[in-house]
Amino acid sequence: MVGIVGYGAYIPRNRIKLETIAEVWGADAEAYKRGLMLYEKSVPSPDQDVITMTVEAARHAVKRAGIDPAEIGAVYVGSESHPYAVKPTGTLVAEALGATPSVHVADFEFACKAGSESMFVAMSHVKAGEMKYALGVGADTSQGAPGDALEYSASAGSAAFIMGAEQVVAECLHTYSFCTDTPDFWRREYQFYPQHAGRFTGEPAYFKHTYGCATRLMEMASMKPEDFAYCVFHQPNGKFPANAAKKLGFTKAQSETGWLSPWLGNTYSGASPMGLSAILDVAKPGDKILMVSYGSGSGSDGFVWQATERLPSVQKLAPQTRPQLDDNKVYLSYGQYAKYREKIKRAK
Repeated sequence: MVGIVGYGAYIPRNRIKLETIAEVWGADAEAYKRGLMLYEKSVPSPDQDVITMTVEAARHAVKRAGIDPAEIGAVYVGSESHPYAVKPTGTLVAEALGATPSVHVADFEFACKAGSESMFVAMSHVKAGEMKYALGVGADTSQGAPGDALEYSASAGSAAFIMGAEQVVAECLHTYSFCTDTPDFWRREYQFYPQHAGRFTGEPAYFKHTYGCATRLMEMASMKPEDFAYCVFHQPNGKFPANAAKKLGFTKAQSETGWLSPWLGNTYSGASPMGLSAILDVAKPGDKILMVSYGSGSGSDGFVWQATERLPSVQKLAPQTRPQLDDNKVYLSYGQYAKYREKIKRAK
């Protein structure tokens, strides 16, 4: 049995409402709400980044796993907003956890599926017997050009998963990856904000890969939508994952637990992992979970998880995902948001 032995998530308290952003740009907030099915998004404070959020999420994962961090053999952080172009995020995380120096570290990138990518590789090391535990993380900060559609959706958060073969809380039954060269979202070196092809990329990019991955994975596992208690897909907005679930044959009840984007926004690399963390907070032993990520460029990683008898005993050992999303919010003005995200450049 190989799978998740500990998990954790972190969501900043700061929020900005879509109306607040739309007012500045003279846009129709209701149109964005209808089109994106989003209402607000999380925003990191000036002293928060992928490193700090990952440390928080990873500490929650260690607490649930109940292990000595020195036993973690690998730390992999997937993100498209690593703080440094040349200097790893993972070494700082490993140091903060107490996993150094006997640890393999790497930063992963694959647009929005960098998080599931890190989980896949971390689990593969454990499955191969290379190490006892490995940590895979998906984390991002909000990146969106002023006035662009991404500014309404790009949010912040982190989800961390420790993989192991002992005291597993969610066993991985099957995995599958579906990738093609389909560019729909990109950011070149020295560019501050990502670019995208807008609504024209939904079918050839997000839906083609999500459907392709989910359909093939269920075929491999000889499973149907009704065999799952929950499903979670990448959440670039509120509409896409809802449509994907419906088209694949899943009910609203199966998808709503991991559907966080209307109030969180799109955490990019942490979107489907974050949804998985919310599901694990409430899943019961025996529940099967379908998780399919998506990353522009383009690709999807799929996992079939099954909750074990141990899961209920760890669910409340660390802060759960949904309360972090719903409680103690701090709403920002656009000026505060622009200052926090350094959208206002000062002469030096």
